[in-house]
Amino acid sequence: MKPALSELEKEVVDIFVRIAGVLSLPRSVGELYGILFISPEPMCIDDLMLKLKISKGSTSQGLKILRSFGAVNPVYVAGDRRDFYAAEAELRKIVAGFVNEQVRPHLDNGKARMARIEGLIDAEETGRKEFIAERIERLQGWQKRAGALLPFALNFIKPE
Repeated sequence: MKPALSELEKEVVDIFVRIAGVLSLPRSVGELYGILFISPEPMCIDDLMLKLKISKGSTSQGLKILRSFGAVNPVYVAGDRRDFYAAEAELRKIVAGFVNEQVRPHLDNGKARMARIEGLIDAEETGRKEFIAERIERLQGWQKRAGALLPFALNFIKPE
């Protein structure tokens, strides 16, 4: 395997680095997914480190993140004891995994937080209670819509 990235690989990796940035994920997550996405063969940690010139820690952590939402899958390579990985290429699976791993926990946490906030309204000054109650009601509406929108939005991403 050539250690340096080809121009094509650089361009593909850059696309996924930018996407990772938009999603507030580490750069290495985009690099790893990008190189695995464009690689016709599964790659092991050592190959990924060499190809991308990143540390073992960044590689391991990035693969852990990618595996947590199903963007990469372990692949068995006969005769080799190392762990190999391949990119999941079906967008729907990746998005669903990302939503379940990264977004849904925040929405679930938000429900408990909203209940605590409701309990704090009574402690507010009388003049502010009405305004704050209206804002809390608005937040609850946003939260409900976000929770309802996620499954609906996933329906727009059709399997390839």
